[in-house]
Amino acid sequence: MSGDIHKRVRELSDELHNHIYRYHVLNNPIITDAEYDRLFRELQDLEAEHPQHALPDSPTQRVGSDLSGDFPKARHPAPILSLSNAFDEADLVNWEERNLRLLSEDAKLQYVLQPKLDGLAIVISYENGVLTRAATRGNGEFGDDVSANVKTIRSVPLRIPVNSDRGAPPSRLVVRGEILFHKESFQALKREREARNREREARGMKPLQAYVNARNTASGSLKQKDSRETAKRKLTAYIYAIVDSDGVELGSEWETLRYLRDMGFNVITDAAHCQDLDDVRRRLDAWEARRDDLPFEIDGLVLKVDSLAQARELGVVGKDPRGAIAYKFPAEEATTKLVGITIGVGRTGKVTPTAQLAPVFIGGVTVSNASLHNYEQVSALDIRQGDRVIVKRSGDVIPYVIGPVAGARDGSETQITPPESCPFCETKLRQPAGAVDWFCPNPKCRERVMRTLEFFVSRGAMDIEGMGPQTIAALIENELIEDEADIFYLTAEPLLALEGFAEKKVENLLASIEGAKARPFEQMLTSLGIDGVGSTVAALLTDKFASAQDLLDTAKGVEAAEEAFAATVEALLEDERASGADVEKLVYRLNHPLTELVPRYLDASDLSERLARLLKPLALSEAEVAAIAASLSPLIAASKPLHSIEGLGPVLVENIVEWFTDEHNKRVLEKMLEAGVNMRAEEKDVAGSGLEGKTFVLTGAMSVPRGEIKALVEAHGGKVTGSVSKKTSYVVAGDAPGSKVDKALKNKVPVISEAELRALISG
Repeated sequence: MSGDIHKRVRELSDELHNHIYRYHVLNNPIITDAEYDRLFRELQDLEAEHPQHALPDSPTQRVGSDLSGDFPKARHPAPILSLSNAFDEADLVNWEERNLRLLSEDAKLQYVLQPKLDGLAIVISYENGVLTRAATRGNGEFGDDVSANVKTIRSVPLRIPVNSDRGAPPSRLVVRGEILFHKESFQALKREREARNREREARGMKPLQAYVNARNTASGSLKQKDSRETAKRKLTAYIYAIVDSDGVELGSEWETLRYLRDMGFNVITDAAHCQDLDDVRRRLDAWEARRDDLPFEIDGLVLKVDSLAQARELGVVGKDPRGAIAYKFPAEEATTKLVGITIGVGRTGKVTPTAQLAPVFIGGVTVSNASLHNYEQVSALDIRQGDRVIVKRSGDVIPYVIGPVAGARDGSETQITPPESCPFCETKLRQPAGAVDWFCPNPKCRERVMRTLEFFVSRGAMDIEGMGPQTIAALIENELIEDEADIFYLTAEPLLALEGFAEKKVENLLASIEGAKARPFEQMLTSLGIDGVGSTVAALLTDKFASAQDLLDTAKGVEAAEEAFAATVEALLEDERASGADVEKLVYRLNHPLTELVPRYLDASDLSERLARLLKPLALSEAEVAAIAASLSPLIAASKPLHSIEGLGPVLVENIVEWFTDEHNKRVLEKMLEAGVNMRAEEKDVAGSGLEGKTFVLTGAMSVPRGEIKALVEAHGGKVTGSVSKKTSYVVAGDAPGSKVDKALKNKVPVISEAELRALISG
């Protein structure tokens, strides 16, 4: 169960990171906001229930970025935060209750309710009333400077106040708003593009990409390199918040909207001031009913605490201000025909079925495929090929299949079953005990190798420039590489013989490969793709193990001790025993000692006595319990170097042992070592021992990269881990810290600033 949770957390994190990149950077999302919200919410819930599985690079700890390389960057005067989501009235009630607990006992909350615009966030600066800069939200700290393009939008005033009767403007005013298309303007733009494409097709020219999604088109329009192109598109801007100012003193959100309107900004006229949450809840159904009648697209409502003083007091958690929340409308649904199934194989060998759908238009998007996750879900939902299926718009482009419309069946539908063999290498698939997924076990499967190598050479791993997917595919196709290690044996002559491999390209590629040999040991460990071993865990391992050989030797010792323990247990339990749930649970624990027994008895001095109490339902003799204890002790000793690392859970330890005892993986490491790849940890600089014995967790933005803070702590004898526990000595909180601060307070762990950490080091 724990392994399934960790895998799901990793799957969700990887998927969300990809969606964040596609949404904010490429302006080409493959899921809807609703689907993203569902995945994000699932990850939040899993992290809340199982914090030990939370990843240091979790999407829940960051704000998405729309930064591109085509525009100069502009620093925002204050963090441009996003909003947490509510999906029903119960979420709103819980949100209010959490906020009231942080305020005085007699606090009353009033609210401002307004539509959540589905556009592109913009931050506009005015100096002495004149527009001086406009930037996208970017990553919340920096945005793309799109001033020239924003100045072409007629609803954005170039000078404030628009009406001179309103008095003098503030010396500085920075506002936040949303840029979007009105529905009518977007439809007109679509018709214009369709007409142009008809003309191009008549001339035998390739058609231009059609406009489908208003939000993406607005983003693309705002990021035109030629502002004259932006001017041709009828974009609209709505302003709804003040980010920073000089001399503007306001007490409430409602007053802020009135002030912005008086300055001449285009503000939402549909906003409402609500006396309490009940007033808000009474308005929700009416808003949902009229969403299609609005002149612009919305994907929900924004609810803000009206009092700015209370909002400031509530503060920020992670990337979200506590004083505001987005209420999301339920996703839309449609039905379409499931016409086929395609199969994908990932780098771990996991087989994923994907539904191919007859194209259907849902919420402004044409959908033609959706992931079915796994064959167990297909069976549970009784989805058949040829079915008419219900597709839910929990995402902007790739929705998910809720289930079949059984009443529409005509008898021609066929069952969907897992293939017997891998579609790429024809190896027989297997389903591990207790797993829902099927796997291709062949480490040399071309599709697995492809996915493995894509990860291995990526920027977050070995960072080998010039080795993109096309290059990897060509090398595999021409049988120049079969695994990660083969990369380091590539030479110029066979590469130059390949189509598209010019001399300079080959020279640069080989130079990058040579440079990768010297990557730090922890970076090499990260690149191996061991389940659960990211950069943070890799750093923990290199703190404990000086080389890959040390890890191999430890894993080998654990494997031998585990096999000996299994033999002892098998001999003792071969006779028939009492049955029952308790007995089954104990037998399971005995069959999984590395995750079920070793962590429990890692420091036990009275092992036999404690085991006797645990195993009492099995009715074992004293001698049999002693035999189990005698066999468990070597396994505890062998695995203690891994189990004693704070931040490594038992499932992660098992993953590491399995990886380093796999024969294929051992051969890959051996080849890499022979090729000269660095497999030893660097000696850490020691500047002092003032932090010796202390464990730190870092969260939030520091004055320097967190890696430098980590190195500073370690140089003075301290340890840095990724998660907060009762063993944590201090949590060091920078700007906009995450939930780790809340957990620290809950566990009574001191929270200090970066300055206090440096003071601690200095004496």
